Formats: sequence, structure tokens, C-alpha cells
Amino acid sequence: MTARACLSFATALALLVPVVAAAQTAPAARPAQSTPAQPRQGTGTASTGSPVPTDYVIGPDDVLSIVFWRDADMTQEVTVRPDGNITLPLMGDIKAAGLKPTELRDLVATSASKFIEDPNVTVVVKQINSRNVFITGGVTRPGPYPVSGQMTVLQLITVAGGLTEFADGKKIRILRVENGKSTFMLFNYNEVQDGKKLEQNIVLKPGDSVMVKQ
Repeated sequence: MTARACLSFATALALLVPVVAAAQTAPAARPAQSTPAQPRQGTGTASTGSPVPTDYVIGPDDVLSIVFWRDADMTQEVTVRPDGNITLPLMGDIKAAGLKPTELRDLVATSASKFIEDPNVTVVVKQINSRNVFITGGVTRPGPYPVSGQMTVLQLITVAGGLTEFADGKKIRILRVENGKSTFMLFNYNEVQDGKKLEQNIVLKPGDSVMVKQ
């Protein structure tokens, strides 16, 4: 190798060494980390897959899940007591009966803000037990039946297995209590079955009792 070639090789080597050293000492780039978005405050939903009725208000015996985002200690599954209250950590008793799930959510969030900064609350309806109608007397299966949507008197009788052999289908009574006042309405099964006076086949409300004489 000539002296001139040796000089060119030495020059190239001198330029290459800093580049290699820099590559060895430079820290590896860290992958970007995404911050999970905070969920919005939830509205009342049903965990069973069935939608919550639009006119649903919370009642005694309903099972609710009060979820605090990222706070397992505050999250509770509660059953509404006969007095309409639920009990939550720190907050004590809260009146739930008579409220929609969104209204209860706002009430819990307001109460929790005294102890937690910017609480994020969701009310999940786990089980609806307060929306029942009742049928007694001359049907195959008397008892309470849940109302998840609209149910007429005729539909309730059908769900209850129909009238028994000695039932008096002409003088069925419907008891409804509203604002502490009791009202009786009459239902003639035979007429409705014949397509007559269909207006008496009313839509039942939670708490209504249908009484079939035998």
C-alpha cells in the first residue's frame, strides 16, 4: 500500500469512529405511551341485556351497582331497602326510590364530591324487582309478575296460565293505588275475548293487582 493510500484510509477511519461511538451511546427511542381516556359519567343501564324502561324509576328491592371509576373501595352493589334508601361508604343513607338512575347518579356524585375530588359515578341497574303486577284468585299461576314494558290485563292473565275452570271471567277487578288513593276498575274477560269493549283491557302499572273471583 502506497503512502498516499495509507493516508486516505487513516482519514476515513478517523471520520467513522465518532459516528459509531455516537450510535452506541445514544439512548433507544421509547415507544409513545397513550393515556387512557376517562369515561364519561354513566347513565342508568341494565346489566342483564334488557333495556331499562324509559319511564323506570328506582323502587324498593331493586338491585343497583354504584360504580366509582378507579375506586374499588367506593364501588358498591346495593339493594334498595323498603324505606327507599341505600347505604354507601362515607355518605351513609341516600334516598334512591322515586329517582331515575341518572338522577341518583347526580345525587351520589354531589354527595361524594365532599370526600372525593371530581368523582366519576355510574349507576347500573342490575335487577328490577319493584316493577311487579299481581294477580290473585282463579288463574293457573297466581302471584307477582315483572313488568318490563307494557302489559295489559289480558296479557297478564295469559302469562299467569289463563283462567281456571271455575273462575268468574265477567267480574275481574283491577286495584290501583295512586297517591294513597285506591281505585277499582272492572274487566270482563269474555267480552274482550269476543273483541268487545276493548277499552277495558287497560295497560297495567307497576303495583296494580288483578283479582279474579272463583
